Amino acid sequence: MAESKKKGKTKEKKEEKKQEEKKDEMIAPEETYMTSGVHIGTRQKTSDIKEFIYKVRNDGLYIIDVKKTDERIKTAAKFISKYDPKEILAVSVRQYGQKPILKLGELTGIKVLDGRFRPGTLTNPNAKGFREPEMLILTDPLADQQALHEAKNIGIPVIGLCDTNNETRYLDVVIPTNNKGRRALALVYWLLTREILKEKGEIKKYEDFKAEVEDFEAEI
Repeated sequence: MAESKKKGKTKEKKEEKKQEEKKDEMIAPEETYMTSGVHIGTRQKTSDIKEFIYKVRNDGLYIIDVKKTDERIKTAAKFISKYDPKEILAVSVRQYGQKPILKLGELTGIKVLDGRFRPGTLTNPNAKGFREPEMLILTDPLADQQALHEAKNIGIPVIGLCDTNNETRYLDVVIPTNNKGRRALALVYWLLTREILKEKGEIKKYEDFKAEVEDFEAEI
């Protein structure tokens, strides 16, 4: 009896260890993030972003900790997957974020607003193109500040891709990343899309995701 209890506990511990290791596993190798420039921040640092900064380079550029980027993509995907994609709106005033969000929308069903965000889009029922999302995804809280303020006014959760110069006020989930680079935005949105589909059970394993990072990359 004591022997079987001991075996049971050992099995439980092994399972717990397995779960912990799975939790710590990165969804993409560090090298992949670095090659796409996800880690390259700006020469400005806000106190909000301090916890996501790995170091400052000799040339004054702040470097983002890509392990935290990885963790936050997983967190964001879990959060997003609890909502109906038709009730989520992804926006990007930035040109390099527009193709990535269009691809995100195509593959997940999330609604997209690329380009100029008209004042009143979320707050004025009489505005042209009025939307009533239950969640907002921002490519850059600074460039997309009109959308951010309107989301705050109507009280919906916001996920934001944040560079080292961004403030995180009014954001529910922060994804620390270079949010200005073409390849960085393509990779982050590609990973986010893949993770959402996995969370929703639409793909069982990563190999089932057939889209390429290049499909998310804006043209130069």
